[in-house]
Amino acid sequence: MPSLRRQRDPEGRMSLGDHLRELRNRITISAIAIIIGGVLGWIYYDQVINALTKPLRELQVGREGVVNINFAGMTDAFALQLTTSLFVGLIVASPVWLFQIWGFIVPGLTKKEKLIARLFVVAAVPLFLAGCFFAFIMVPKAVAVLLGFTPDGAYNLQDGSQYLNFVLKFIVAFGCAFLLPVFLVALNLVGVLSAQAMLKGWRPAVMIILVFAAIMTPTPDAYTMLFLASPMVLLYFASVGIAYLLDRRKQEHKPDWLDVPDDQASAL
Repeated sequence: MPSLRRQRDPEGRMSLGDHLRELRNRITISAIAIIIGGVLGWIYYDQVINALTKPLRELQVGREGVVNINFAGMTDAFALQLTTSLFVGLIVASPVWLFQIWGFIVPGLTKKEKLIARLFVVAAVPLFLAGCFFAFIMVPKAVAVLLGFTPDGAYNLQDGSQYLNFVLKFIVAFGCAFLLPVFLVALNLVGVLSAQAMLKGWRPAVMIILVFAAIMTPTPDAYTMLFLASPMVLLYFASVGIAYLLDRRKQEHKPDWLDVPDDQASAL
């Protein structure tokens, strides 16, 4: 596989072809890692699908109607197992594809930035997994609320693919939402995004968060969207606060000669 080191011209610039080749290589590495993780998901498919459908079985207790998933087509069961396996692979391979994302965002890492990249992965992976776990805990409550409108005695057979799409999007959305502060703080550490710029752009940032939440939430109601968007907005402003402290620290350690105008002599 070609090296991920970006080739630069004498002025330090990269060609569009170099960017595209590196993007291809990083996507390839991420895809291979997800597929390898998907093999693990395929092996433990029964345990995974039992955990994902547990909210339906719990609703079945004490109700006259049937609550379960249904496979309408002959290939639906196979497609469901394949999708579930790749979902497991996405979570298992999160350290790999998160590092590839960061490596592509910040090219030509210096020694200090390589340390930041490692810290980024160390912080991002637990946060992503924590977001997924938090969503997994909330899935039974979301399912109970949505299916609670089913009349007594009625059958509620969920299409397997649609139910899985509901659960997986819900879990992945929360996992990605918990990554927001890590990305913002990491970009601030390498000097790409200042706290002032983050605070100045809070209105479009909130709008983007609401759009993201609307796309990622599996239900059309506004309550689920706000349930996802609210912690993302709080995490955004928490990132602004952390970035402000980091910028203040950088300013305190900034040499005085950097603020001298170009037409004046510095202390050096």
